[in-house]
Amino acid sequence: MPDFLISAVFLANAIWFGLGFIAFYLRRDVFAKIVVPVQADRNNTAYSAVIESGRFMGGFNFALSALNFGLLFNLAGLETPAQLSFMLVFNALAHGSQFFGNVPMALKNRRGAGIWNVFKGVMLQIFVIDFVLMVANFALAFAITL
Repeated sequence: MPDFLISAVFLANAIWFGLGFIAFYLRRDVFAKIVVPVQADRNNTAYSAVIESGRFMGGFNFALSALNFGLLFNLAGLETPAQLSFMLVFNALAHGSQFFGNVPMALKNRRGAGIWNVFKGVMLQIFVIDFVLMVANFALAFAITL
């Protein structure tokens, strides 16, 4: 497996998780407006909790970004295909948890319901990019183990 392909996937992971850190942690008030789009629904203490929960999601994204940057610059530290595959599967699961976490909302959207719209704007980008990165990480992990 070419190192540039592995590096490209780790770089894409690092950038995407880094953007998650910015969105959830640094710009948590903006992101909260996306997941609670109706102004009237924001006039309570639960909305404040949604905003502050961004610190937790952002923190996880920061750690995942740092991990992927570390992997990108330390491919030689992964001595066996199994070690490399494990890290790729780990990333695939991280992206998959975000994608599949939005599937129930997407199904509600298809029926004209749901709190936020998965098929529009930033949420659509998140939905699609997490799916693509999940598949890319799983596919690369599988190809490495062959």
